[in-house]
Amino acid sequence: MRGAWVSSVYNLDFPSRKSMTATEQRQEIRQLMEVAAQCRLNNVFVQVRPEGDTLYPSTIEPWSRFLTGRQGQSPGFDPLQTFINEGKRRGIAVHAWINPYRAATNAQDTFDKRHISRSMAMYVRRVGRSLWMDPSSPAVQRHVLMVIKDLISRYDLAGIHLDDYFYPYPDQAGGRSFPDAIQYSAYRASGGQLGLGDWRRRNVNMMVYQISTLIHQRRPRMKFGISPFGIYTRGHPATVMAGIDQLNQLYSDPIYWMRQGWVDYIAPQLYWRDGGEQSFSTLLNWWRNPAINPRGIPVYPGIALERLSEGKWPASEIALQLRLERSIQPRNGGGFILWRIHQLVKNTKGVTPIVARE
Repeated sequence: MRGAWVSSVYNLDFPSRKSMTATEQRQEIRQLMEVAAQCRLNNVFVQVRPEGDTLYPSTIEPWSRFLTGRQGQSPGFDPLQTFINEGKRRGIAVHAWINPYRAATNAQDTFDKRHISRSMAMYVRRVGRSLWMDPSSPAVQRHVLMVIKDLISRYDLAGIHLDDYFYPYPDQAGGRSFPDAIQYSAYRASGGQLGLGDWRRRNVNMMVYQISTLIHQRRPRMKFGISPFGIYTRGHPATVMAGIDQLNQLYSDPIYWMRQGWVDYIAPQLYWRDGGEQSFSTLLNWWRNPAINPRGIPVYPGIALERLSEGKWPASEIALQLRLERSIQPRNGGGFILWRIHQLVKNTKGVTPIVARE
């Protein structure tokens, strides 16, 4: 696995601005895929559902506002199919990356009448500035499954990919608990015995299991993978300082998914330098440890090229992490996914030839 994420939210990678014409957007896709090929990447993960809207024509959800500046407005072509076509010309597989629960990055935006914030308003929760779909809702789960079923039936994809947005990060919620007290009370009143944290994790587990089952039954060769936060929980591993707790604050359990065999790979976001309180090599050793991952599910670390743009890292850190990845228990071939493709396009701090070489 030699992969990179292509992010559409906030116009980070594609399209790089909302004012681009269809011709300019097609050209940008070609440029992204050409750079990927020059860097010997063999997979790209394209964010096709950033906030309950799409980068492909859909009868279920509206076009993304990041394409044209207005949600529901067609860009005049199919960006996802264009990515797939350009990938095939270069031997690069395309995965559809979706956000299952985020409904809007900005609750004050204007939404298309088909957007879930309007068509499924009863399941929408305000979280800080954003809108979130309630993970406990069976209707939300059915909707996401319908979106994925549509994608895998219409497009020649290598896989479906989820990122780390399950329950929102604490800073997104302004330090407040996710607003699901009514739903949890109803669960308890119906005889449910789980504590709040276990109930929330069960909600996410049900979604992951259903997506896995859908994909593996309908498209057995298609891959289903998830990219969780890079630290599982406090004290695991013992030498790592955890600021965010994946298990107890984001209410998602990637170790359980690996042990159940629901995912074909895990791509933990190991966005820290080697050494120090969150050491890249320490974390990768932990995730790839057979005691943690007895099935040998491939673990492809997310490597943070974005730190180069932020001025925090030299390019030599990326070279080091790429070498470390190859040396640390690379079961089933090993590999990595780069966050994000922008730094390769811009050759930030000279990183592009480093990735091509390593």
